[in-house]
Amino acid sequence: MLHQASEHIGAIAAALARAQAELTNPEKTLTAQIRSPFLRNDDRTFRYASLASGLDIVRKTLSQREIATIQTTRVEAATGHIHLTTLLAHASGEWISSDWPVCAAKDVEAPLRMGAALTYARRYALFALVGIAIWMRPTRWPARRPRSRTAHQACAPNPPRVFSTVPRCSGPCPRPSSASSC
Repeated sequence: MLHQASEHIGAIAAALARAQAELTNPEKTLTAQIRSPFLRNDDRTFRYASLASGLDIVRKTLSQREIATIQTTRVEAATGHIHLTTLLAHASGEWISSDWPVCAAKDVEAPLRMGAALTYARRYALFALVGIAIWMRPTRWPARRPRSRTAHQACAPNPPRVFSTVPRCSGPCPRPSSASSC
């Protein structure tokens, strides 16, 4: 995710800090399932908050601090990917934004997949900008068997494969390097 900001951000930073003191994490009412590609492993499930529940909390709290949220999409001609720009704009004229690659533009041919990827990106980008937690540890995380590790492996455990729940896009994967390949 690429972040940008106006030349000065003092007023929006102060307003956002006051808003963050009031923001609450949305209730995680939805459940996702990650199917294991291995027969010996169980599927994993985790709970998450919907975009709508987060928007309700964010809009109410930020508007009291004169901060508007704006989310727009664009197609980057050089890569052919659809990008989501999330902007927090303050009444002072100051702003901060993030840019998140969503999927290849040719995925508009599969509107449900593209819509799901866009909703996912909107939720993650907005919640990250305002400091809301959006993910919980899977409820059925398989127990790890003790095994010998090198010093390097012990210091760098593998992160959970949360991105496997995101609808796959075609072509090269524009997501951060921690995501699994498309």
